[in-house]
Amino acid sequence: MFNAFHRSPGAASARLLSTVLVACALSGTILLGGCDQKPPLSFQNLDITGNTQFAKDFSLPDTSGQMRTLADYRGKVVVLLFGYTHCPDVCPTTLAELSQALDQLGPDKASRVQVLFVTVDPQRDTPSLLAQYTAAFNPSFRALRPASTAQLNQVTNDFHFVYQKVPGSDASNYTMNHTAAALVFDPSGKLRLYARDGQGVKPWVHDLGELLQAS
Repeated sequence: MFNAFHRSPGAASARLLSTVLVACALSGTILLGGCDQKPPLSFQNLDITGNTQFAKDFSLPDTSGQMRTLADYRGKVVVLLFGYTHCPDVCPTTLAELSQALDQLGPDKASRVQVLFVTVDPQRDTPSLLAQYTAAFNPSFRALRPASTAQLNQVTNDFHFVYQKVPGSDASNYTMNHTAAALVFDPSGKLRLYARDGQGVKPWVHDLGELLQAS
């Protein structure tokens, strides 16, 4: 039955095919996309490419006090996640999964990924504590620490993350509820993915590999 749709080209069809091939060969980069178009990327996390509800950048100090933006990491896939060092489960689990994912990607690809951990608890998360905490999972991980509540509120609002302080038995014994997810930017700085925390290593390996392969 399928043979009815698989016909050998006649003279006119052959000339048309020849014309198209010549046009593709002569036009260089103009028609290259149409002649050798790459298949669309397939992600295991939520693809939010083109979503205009999220901010396009951030400006936050790192643990040395230097202001950082996406431009500092241009050429790398950036994984931006929010949490705090006293987090009992989700934060350490996700950081450990990301570290394992980089190991599986191999050193060349891993060097083109930057994990940034933004604390929602700057009151307890001092710069030195943050630096030690992230490095304990992977030496390449970096932390960002909002310098004020206003700066923290700005960045969380910009990226639609929420956090809430939950009082404990005393003033220093509290927890922080927060959105358990990460945002992923491609090497050009474009926001591409919304990734839930604690998803396992495989989706990270797959999606980071896709973004690196496409760049």
